[in-house]
Amino acid sequence: MDTVVWIIIGASSIFSLMCWRNPEMFAKYQLNPYQIIHRKQYVRVITHAFMHANWAHLIVNMLVLWSFGVALTRYFSLIWGNYAVIHFLILYILAIIASSIFSIIKHKDNPHYNAVGASGATSAVVFACMFFEPWRMIYFFGVIPIPGIVFGIIYLIYSYRMSKQSNDNIGHDAHFWGALFGFIYPLIAKPQLIQQFIYQLTNFNF
Repeated sequence: MDTVVWIIIGASSIFSLMCWRNPEMFAKYQLNPYQIIHRKQYVRVITHAFMHANWAHLIVNMLVLWSFGVALTRYFSLIWGNYAVIHFLILYILAIIASSIFSIIKHKDNPHYNAVGASGATSAVVFACMFFEPWRMIYFFGVIPIPGIVFGIIYLIYSYRMSKQSNDNIGHDAHFWGALFGFIYPLIAKPQLIQQFIYQLTNFNF
């Protein structure tokens, strides 16, 4: 079931490497709102999430995707059975789009704004996992244990505040909207899951 996660990791790694070796290709497929709106280059909305700025950027995003993506496919398989892979792909692709819309609108008249990376989609995967196990510990920086729901609230507040500053060359808008989309996707796909979430939220053990 987690094969889909490895396929995305493989595709992202290969495509990133191809773009690093070909600057014209990199420029052609990165997220550039101006080109998307004014020249209708809509393919950029999807392709930018499969390319990364450098090895560190790629490795961090793919580690997060692997860590939480494998768990999410198992949650999905319990709910949707053989359709779990389809739901995972729908979540991932729609998260790429949802996490990009705000930046596209915000920078539609700025030809110099560019963005790459799967951060919006990986944020969605992380927050979808939080939906199913809100009190599961997330290890901040790999060592500091924080309950997922607490980490999620802090993450959203931080991403929102940093998006207002826009001075560190990080796509905080994508993080915020991707995370939000990932959290609500299970409810969009199956509204009855709200009962499970409430149960998990009110019955916690540390």
